[in-house]
Amino acid sequence: MRRLRVHLVLLVLSFLLGGPSGAEAQVSTQAYSLPSGGGHPHDVAVGKDGIVWYTAQGDGKLGRLDPTTGKVDLVPLGIGAAPHGVIVGPDGAPWVTEGGTNSIVRVDPQTRQVKSWPLPEARGYVNLNTLTFDKRGRVWFTGQNGIYGRLDPRTGEMQVWDAPRGRGPYGIATTPDGAVYYASLAGSHIARVDLDTGAATIIEPPTKSQGARRVWSDSQGRIWVSEWNSGNVSAFDPRSNSWKTWKLPGDKPRTYAVYVDERDMVWLSDWGANAMVRFDPATEKFEVFPSDRPGANVRQILGRPGEVWAAESGTSRLVVYRVK
Repeated sequence: MRRLRVHLVLLVLSFLLGGPSGAEAQVSTQAYSLPSGGGHPHDVAVGKDGIVWYTAQGDGKLGRLDPTTGKVDLVPLGIGAAPHGVIVGPDGAPWVTEGGTNSIVRVDPQTRQVKSWPLPEARGYVNLNTLTFDKRGRVWFTGQNGIYGRLDPRTGEMQVWDAPRGRGPYGIATTPDGAVYYASLAGSHIARVDLDTGAATIIEPPTKSQGARRVWSDSQGRIWVSEWNSGNVSAFDPRSNSWKTWKLPGDKPRTYAVYVDERDMVWLSDWGANAMVRFDPATEKFEVFPSDRPGANVRQILGRPGEVWAAESGTSRLVVYRVK
């Protein structure tokens, strides 16, 4: 078995988590280097079982990391494959937006069998980006060339809609109550999707031309937005139809990915600072976790309780932040 270089750093941060206990948080980081022919991870996802999946976009493969052993297995996704996004679905399987073949792909976690649902041929290349499941078991996805769509895996029915302002649909997420929102990078807005008709309603962030890149929901249904152009993180509250915005620390932040953990702490990747950043909405304070290598370029963040995973596309590593 190939030996993986594992880098372990322990950071003890003395700050309030916003909970009544006032507990001191311990955050440890562990980095897993990836093999050649299956490196340069774009997106990453972790299942309830702790197995980590990532898209090796340049190699046309889906990677599987077992963090307990450090072993990496690679699943080829076919000729011309260039996978972008990956999430673990409610069935426990990794689901992929496969940009090279213009398909939504499921990989069986046991047999590694690849099943593909191509987009309608008339649509042409759409630059597939990210996907999410709604509460009805359907997959919603985005394409930067100006589309968003829905797949029902049970029937194979797929529908694709033109985004209301053309190019830009990027990150997409589902709230605890089942609503689906996507972000438009080129369009600098977010949108809520009608789950029945597919119609998208645009919601304008307060900062113009901010470059909304990815979205994630907290436990209250607030939509957190990473703003690439402005270097902000913003939050939209559908209940009050209101926004709040914060600038990331540093001189020239570039906010790429966003993820909200089980404690409603907001995690972001800042390409300007070459760091992961954690934001506490209760205290409105940031904590910065710089990468120990230059050019980390974290494009996606996902996690499970106690763990936040980031894909360092620039260093061919997966990094986990474990919180106690």
